[in-house]
Amino acid sequence: MKKSRKNKMTLLISIFFFLLLLLRLSTAAPPGPRGYLLNCGASQLAPKVTVGSLQYITDEGFISVGNITKLPDPHLVPILSTLRYFPDKSARKYCYMIPVLKGGKYMVRTTYYYGGYDGGKTPPVFDQIIEGTKWSVVNTTDDYASGLSSFYEIVVVAMGKMMSICLARNHHTDPSSSPFISALELEYLDDSVYNTTDFKNHALSLVARSSFGPEADVIGFPDDVFNRQWHPFLDEHPVVTSHVNITPSTFWNLPPTKVFYNGMTTSRGKSLKFNWPPFPLPEAYYYISLYFQDNRSPSLYSWRVFSVVINGKTFFSNLNVSANGVSVYSARWPLSGQTLLELIPADNMPVGPVISAGEILQVFRLTGRTLTRDVMAMEDLARSLNYPPHDWSGDPCLPKDHFWTGVTCSDGKLARVTTLNLTNFGISGTLPPSINNLTALSHLWLGNNKLSGIIPDIGSLKELRTLHLENNQFEGIIPHSLEKLPHIHEVFLQNNNNLKSKALEALQKLGIHIEL
Repeated sequence: MKKSRKNKMTLLISIFFFLLLLLRLSTAAPPGPRGYLLNCGASQLAPKVTVGSLQYITDEGFISVGNITKLPDPHLVPILSTLRYFPDKSARKYCYMIPVLKGGKYMVRTTYYYGGYDGGKTPPVFDQIIEGTKWSVVNTTDDYASGLSSFYEIVVVAMGKMMSICLARNHHTDPSSSPFISALELEYLDDSVYNTTDFKNHALSLVARSSFGPEADVIGFPDDVFNRQWHPFLDEHPVVTSHVNITPSTFWNLPPTKVFYNGMTTSRGKSLKFNWPPFPLPEAYYYISLYFQDNRSPSLYSWRVFSVVINGKTFFSNLNVSANGVSVYSARWPLSGQTLLELIPADNMPVGPVISAGEILQVFRLTGRTLTRDVMAMEDLARSLNYPPHDWSGDPCLPKDHFWTGVTCSDGKLARVTTLNLTNFGISGTLPPSINNLTALSHLWLGNNKLSGIIPDIGSLKELRTLHLENNQFEGIIPHSLEKLPHIHEVFLQNNNNLKSKALEALQKLGIHIEL
């Protein structure tokens, strides 16, 4: 009963936050980003903290595993002073489940600050997973050595009403350390933002988002309504200041006005050349969006023409940049290694090229997902069990090396649950009727536990070959649908509470191995 009440409370909390999200999305001018800002590891005694103009809430209710701790450094901003860590080495992943709008586009940002919480000196290395796809490896070693936090960001479309963001050990994770997280943010994006991406099959992982000028601080909320962070980038080139404000609504990606306050330029007749981002990139396709504005006051002469070249290949030819601003983009541009941008002026231009801001996001393919019917059935089963395995959250089948404990799945873009084996797990609870929806199931082994109630109808499990429910507390009538399963050849039901059925007689006549 204690576990059942906890499941109901978790469901009620999720419903509450989902209704809160709907309320935020329905307001014409929301007071903050439309989504969730989670301060991971914050206790329920201090459920809210404010950073700038943003309010973060505790992550309680969005995850049911892990330990929390507070770092002793009094100089840390609130969202870095607490963290949640995951010492359970038996779990294949540790998942946050966030209510979302199905089909909605979201920016997800994870933030990490190690702080030596476990007495070590080097942060652990581990994976992060979104919706069943390995998103990236979390390695904060260099940032931490410099006294900095690390963040990762991805843009993805929600395939269902819940989105899973998970952490998992990999072969780089030191056995003595544990994955951890400091903050988790999920922001709803307008339809126009990055809308040339095939989000049904792909996601965008942030590489760099920069304003090219001497801004001392990162540009974020409220200047950027989606709480995207624009980091300053400047090399030896001179900077010019804009004389007119940009209207963000004229740009698909809705950049903040503030990123146009300054621009990087060069003198008349020269090409503007610079390496950005300032680190090499893996060979892949990238979404690139560049933003420009002629900084001079609007007039008949406040425009300049130049071509944009990336690594020797023309990105845009004879771009005409006025005081109103302009952006150019590519949804899939190949990059590898160091990236060189060149802005080459047209002949007889009285001023040199100028650039205000830019974004680069890596395009990567989603690895698929588990069939929705199977996901719903497995989630229903998890709610029906008392103390299921700790990693029973997120996608049951994906990534392939992070199946739920006791679960085996098929390959393919739509994975299916094929085996469920929780023998000797010491679990209690009941089998929900929705178990009948796992129509690819070949083996159902739940023996030697404390399961009770009736055995539900399993007539749809046409692929089922073996059924092990022995040494439990089932009672009532064994479903007659058992005798209609074409591949069943082994049924173990012994040591339960007075199970009865005429179906077993028919099965015995067919030569099926039965223990009752």
